[in-house]
Amino acid sequence: MKTPVVKAQTIQKEKLTLASILTTLENRYNISFSYADKTVKDKKAMMPNKDISLQDALRFLKKETKLDFEVLDNRFVVVKPVKKKRNSFRVQQLDEVIVSNYLTTGLTKLNDGSVTIKPEAFGILPGLIEPDVLQTIQALPGVLSTDETVSNINVRGGTHDQNLLLWDGIKMYQSGHFFGLISAFNPYITKKINVYKNGTSAKYGDGISSIIDMQLPNEIDNEFKAGLGLNFINADGFAKVPLSHNTELQLSTRRSVTDLVETSTYNQYFKRVFEDSDFYSNSISQNETFYFYDVTAKFLYDVADRDKIRVNFLHINNNFNYDEQSRVNDVTEALNSNLSQQNLSVGLTYTRDWTDQLTTTAQFYASNYDLDATNHDVFNNQRLIQENRVNDRAAKLDVNYKHNHQFKLNSGYQFSEVGISNLADVNNPGFKSYIKNVLKSHALYAETSLLSYNAKTKLKTGARLNYIEKFGMFFVEPRLSFSQRFLNNFRFEVLGELKSQTTSQTIDLQNDFLGIEKRRWVLSNNNTEVIVDGNQTINPVPILKSKQLSTGLHYSKNKLLLSAEAYIKKVDGITTRSQGFQNQFQFVNHIGSYEIKGIDVLLNKQFDDVVSTWISYSYSTNNYLFPELNEGKKFPNNTDIRHAITFAGTYTFNDLKLALGFNWNSGKPTTFGTQEEIQNDTVITYESPNSSNLDDYLRADCSATYSLYLSRTTKATLGASIWNILNRKNIINQYYTLIDNEATLIKNESLGLTPNVSLRVHF
Repeated sequence: MKTPVVKAQTIQKEKLTLASILTTLENRYNISFSYADKTVKDKKAMMPNKDISLQDALRFLKKETKLDFEVLDNRFVVVKPVKKKRNSFRVQQLDEVIVSNYLTTGLTKLNDGSVTIKPEAFGILPGLIEPDVLQTIQALPGVLSTDETVSNINVRGGTHDQNLLLWDGIKMYQSGHFFGLISAFNPYITKKINVYKNGTSAKYGDGISSIIDMQLPNEIDNEFKAGLGLNFINADGFAKVPLSHNTELQLSTRRSVTDLVETSTYNQYFKRVFEDSDFYSNSISQNETFYFYDVTAKFLYDVADRDKIRVNFLHINNNFNYDEQSRVNDVTEALNSNLSQQNLSVGLTYTRDWTDQLTTTAQFYASNYDLDATNHDVFNNQRLIQENRVNDRAAKLDVNYKHNHQFKLNSGYQFSEVGISNLADVNNPGFKSYIKNVLKSHALYAETSLLSYNAKTKLKTGARLNYIEKFGMFFVEPRLSFSQRFLNNFRFEVLGELKSQTTSQTIDLQNDFLGIEKRRWVLSNNNTEVIVDGNQTINPVPILKSKQLSTGLHYSKNKLLLSAEAYIKKVDGITTRSQGFQNQFQFVNHIGSYEIKGIDVLLNKQFDDVVSTWISYSYSTNNYLFPELNEGKKFPNNTDIRHAITFAGTYTFNDLKLALGFNWNSGKPTTFGTQEEIQNDTVITYESPNSSNLDDYLRADCSATYSLYLSRTTKATLGASIWNILNRKNIINQYYTLIDNEATLIKNESLGLTPNVSLRVHF
């Protein structure tokens, strides 16, 4: 008798519904799947074997169901349709990634020298329980804030106005809430942030110190996402809502709760912001109210398979007011002082894919910044009105050609018209000053990107040609980014750029805008000396020009990264009024430059995606040169931080994330002085400028988050952090002022021990 032949089909496992398979896998791997019911409807597959890893199981299901399984963190997996790709060339984006999970999850270092931050996948950093964009970038070597704010970020010795902040391609003129302590950009509606310190693409103008390019989600995936959050400072919410198969609306809003409830976090922030202001020093101030909010919206419309329209809207607002009481002739009078700061931006973008290789993008935007203050001095019966307004209009055309993965070409044209005005109006004695400047500029740019077939060599070269109509001036700005991998684990890079910038910020007096917001935007007038025009004094504001070169050597193997970058940068055209001098140079107007030389070293080790530790060290010398000051000799820059060390670590176990870190840096320069009597007047005689330093700065921070799944599609995250655990009283600035004809040394302290707690729910 013959033995029957058993065909493979007769012993094959029976296919099950995908929904039932996912339920089994959730229990097996202690994870949670998120998906729309229509995505898994009618989908069937065989059950993955029990003895394979989660990643292998997901790869198996992807092959069986033609669906995409995206792992967001250790326990959260999104199931969605695989996006169709029209590109026919070989896709190797991973070849350009040098280090993933750089410092923490959600940070990636690329081989063009930039760092990409993805808030959705963000892990945790010491002192942060939310992926605050401008706080996060301060974890990068060479980036810090000498006064702990996000409105004064110093990248390789530059001032904050030398950073170009782009929000979906729109230039931003306001970066902070709570007057600089909180980023003004909601991270939960931001897809990714690209940060460049050098070697930037030719498509970027301005930003002679850095580019911070924030991008919102730009693809329609027909998935609903939403979230709500609350902490000791603000409440926020966001939603990504599919309106139809080819339209989507993205919304987010955030508002402070500080005018409703006072928390320990608010009290520390309030003290830090207002300690040096007119309000804090005025004992008769009362009835203060303070709040902030922001609203963002983006509408996505896929007109056809190759045509896309995007509309953007952003409104950022800070508002503070208080009453000052005076009693004249036995009558009590209340005078209101207030400050309003806001940025309103709208944009329209049209993208056309002409072929699989050729894409054009046209963008039009308007970005308005308004800073208004009314300040009453009840003792002197004086009222001061100050206004600073920026109106920025721009049109861009960007052309991208991808011949293949090895060769790419980017070119384009940009037109911008920027108008900036400043008003000062005093009633007693009567004085009014109003200055407005408008500049129109044109720019052409082109850039090529070459990547070797084995992805070991990358060369990106380009140039930008700027033309400023009013001055009839051309600026040629070459850009370079070169990367070479050798011996498998080593990479050598060279980055270089020339840039120019026509917008900057100045600081006139200590009591600018109630002493709370001390910077105002100005536009270059191309003057080289003070000009008196009638009753107007026009101060020199040259065009800023920078040149920078850096080299780096990086070693990466087995989740160990050792990185060293040396750089030199020189910036010409700075003014004393833009540097915030509070010594003998506070009221002078001269033009100069600064030059910084430094090295950034980083050691980052990761252990099985559970522990990440790093230590970074930065050394730099940053010196001013003002030919007409200090006898023409160099002297230390106000942001000359010679030594800076960060040591930190993060720990992730399932849904628990912990972080602890220490930050130390040498004290910033300061100028000591003595009081003297000259012709019956009290004056302050200063030592050589910036010849001394403040005490060293030391801060320890910690944070923790824990996620739990309330349902298959709902996740809650609890967070807690402590900024400055040791409650160290760091002096971050000091200056002299005359009080009752006596020279008084004023010292500004950093944030003390500042706790924060948050609760977030994702749908």
